[in-house]
Amino acid sequence: MERLPYSYLLLLTIAFLAAWVYLRTSKDLSFTLAALTAVVCFFWGFASAPWIVQLPIVVFLMRLERFYNPKEGRLG
Repeated sequence: MERLPYSYLLLLTIAFLAAWVYLRTSKDLSFTLAALTAVVCFFWGFASAPWIVQLPIVVFLMRLERFYNPKEGRLG
């Protein structure tokens, strides 16, 4: 049985913690570093994750779009 490397879990955890810091801080340097860390770790962790982990993340992100674009404001 082959063991999967779990480094993607560490990267995704760092990404979510950095996003939490980003939402909680208002200082310029911390704000920028937290946002950059969250984006880089999320993409790196997502790219290295197996497809069984990527699928729920993609579904979550597609459902999250609904909160940012209300139906009455859409064209088409």
